[in-house]
Amino acid sequence: MENNESSNSIDWAKQAYALLKEKQQLEKQQLEKQQSEKQELEKQQLEKQELEKQQLEKQIKTFVNEEQAQLGEFNEEFTWSAMILASQGKKANQISIDEIDWLSRLKKGLEETRKGFVTELLDKLGDDPLTPETLDDLETLLLRADAGIDSTDKVINSLRKKLNEEVVGGEEGIRFLKQELRNILDKPILESGNQLLVPKKNQLNIWLIVGVNGVGKTTTLGKLAHLAVESNFKTLIAAADTFRAAAVEQLTVWGARSNVDVISNQSKNADPAAVVFDSINSAVKRNTELLLIDTAGRLQNKNNLMEELSKIKKIIDKRVPNANVESLLVLDASQGQNGLNQAKGFSKSADLTGAIITKLDGTSRGGVSLAVSLEVNLPIRFIGAGEGMRDLRPFNSYEFIEALLADK
Repeated sequence: MENNESSNSIDWAKQAYALLKEKQQLEKQQLEKQQSEKQELEKQQLEKQELEKQQLEKQIKTFVNEEQAQLGEFNEEFTWSAMILASQGKKANQISIDEIDWLSRLKKGLEETRKGFVTELLDKLGDDPLTPETLDDLETLLLRADAGIDSTDKVINSLRKKLNEEVVGGEEGIRFLKQELRNILDKPILESGNQLLVPKKNQLNIWLIVGVNGVGKTTTLGKLAHLAVESNFKTLIAAADTFRAAAVEQLTVWGARSNVDVISNQSKNADPAAVVFDSINSAVKRNTELLLIDTAGRLQNKNNLMEELSKIKKIIDKRVPNANVESLLVLDASQGQNGLNQAKGFSKSADLTGAIITKLDGTSRGGVSLAVSLEVNLPIRFIGAGEGMRDLRPFNSYEFIEALLADK
């Protein structure tokens, strides 16, 4: 009896062992499968990142190859650009190829807005005197170009008042319109006490670049770095947008192309404030004149991200209280009123000092620049009117309005 029980126990033990062995084998296979899938996923992600990096390098290489502006034909476009420079007091021997080239590209970049706004307006005006009906048409066109209700009302009311006082011909109406539009754009710039935003030499200037994802924030920062180096400023980049891995890689490539070092922390979930702290220390040691900080692509209603930006500013205030700090909001012109809402949201939380308008070349909504200036009282500091590295330039209201109304 005891032998039978012993035999049964052994058989039971063997069976249990076999089942556990089988279970262990299955768990091992499952674990190996999971590890294999994880490795494959990581491989795919690395391949994707490498492909994105190669594409970015190719893109930036194209930008760099286009760096030197070339003198084109002596044609209507050259004549227009030269006249814009001459009207600002430039002499013939003071004009550079780069200036002519930029104005030509700015005019071309605003073509979509001009088609949707200016051409129709000029067709209606002609040489005839302005009428109340003309002002109604202008009001519609300004709103369609996303100039904003306040800007539109200001322009229309000024024109209506002038029309009530005297007969206003088409040419005079255009001149008056240009001046009113420039006044809107110039007001926040003049109130800032800084006509042109340029880093102060032999001092630390820190520019925080903020904005939501997709507006061209990181690319704009790369172009600013290039512009700063071309202007002989000692420049450094802080890759503090640690929530988007591709942002660090993008800036690394931009930095390499512009010979600007990038301070970053490529570990997962790195602290943006820590990157800023390290960047400031490096900037101080190197006697850097311009530190460009790429911040997370934050939404204006994300309190935690706004708090992150506040933390970054506290670090700056504590570590380098005498630094010249600017907070520049990057806005995509094609987003129109949504971009205006972003500006309003950020201005309340981010202590903005200026705006950079990008992608003017791909939209008919260039009027959003007016809305940002009047409704948010935010000075426009730079504009981007193309994909190339040279397509980002300091904002000039005179050149902008002349390019916008270039058909007349």
